[in-house]
Amino acid sequence: MRLSRRAALTGAAAFALFGAAIVPGVAMASDGHSKPSQQAEQPKPTVVLVHGAWADSSSWDAVMTRLRADGYPVRAISDPLQGLTSDSAYVSSYLSTITGPVVLVGHSYGGAVITNAAASDPQVKSLVYIAGFIPVKGESVGDLAARSPQLPLIYTAVPGGTEASIDPAHFRETFAGDVDADTAANMAAAQRPANIKAITDPSADEAFRTIPSWDLITRDDHAIAPDAQRFMAARANAHVTEVNASHAVMVSRPDAVTKIIEQAAR
Repeated sequence: MRLSRRAALTGAAAFALFGAAIVPGVAMASDGHSKPSQQAEQPKPTVVLVHGAWADSSSWDAVMTRLRADGYPVRAISDPLQGLTSDSAYVSSYLSTITGPVVLVGHSYGGAVITNAAASDPQVKSLVYIAGFIPVKGESVGDLAARSPQLPLIYTAVPGGTEASIDPAHFRETFAGDVDADTAANMAAAQRPANIKAITDPSADEAFRTIPSWDLITRDDHAIAPDAQRFMAARANAHVTEVNASHAVMVSRPDAVTKIIEQAAR
């Protein structure tokens, strides 16, 4: 028996609808071809930046500009620099005010701080060390600094003997060798002294044991020897990138710093 034209068209339409219904995740494109439905893009994690000794949050300015341009929410903490134990507690408390996943970044001494601060925070999804210290439990920043005995670290004590800073006359050679002279001079003048406890407090946690970590190693560093950085990175099983830069790599090479942070964020 022959179907009428109307019946044939009706049957074909029903078959098409049935076929689409039994293939999940397939939508019809405007050109008539099927295509997989796209999931809503997940919001980017908040990047939290922790500076180290003899610096302040402004050292992250160029990195923050790039991260925001790429759509990342950014926070730069003002690290008190009063001792590893108290600084870690401060950063941990700060993290509790942030909703959603976090990429936690630490430069230099800030690396020791994030190693401790992230240990009890499930929101921290990755750690990024920028020329950073990565202590194990019971180890101090001073213990790790002893692995760089040949470097020209020239400190001046703040009156009272409880804090130290880098002698401004030697700041550029120690901290910012590839930064232009005027910028390095401004950094030297604005540096924040660090309490001696930042050097002597033993580390209490090892967040890198449970949180994936990335490490940017600076080959021209005169504050933490590159080999000492490599030793710590290997011990932490970090994803390593090396760059020809001074200790102030976030100022001299912000693109390289931004790149490794975004790798960790993905």
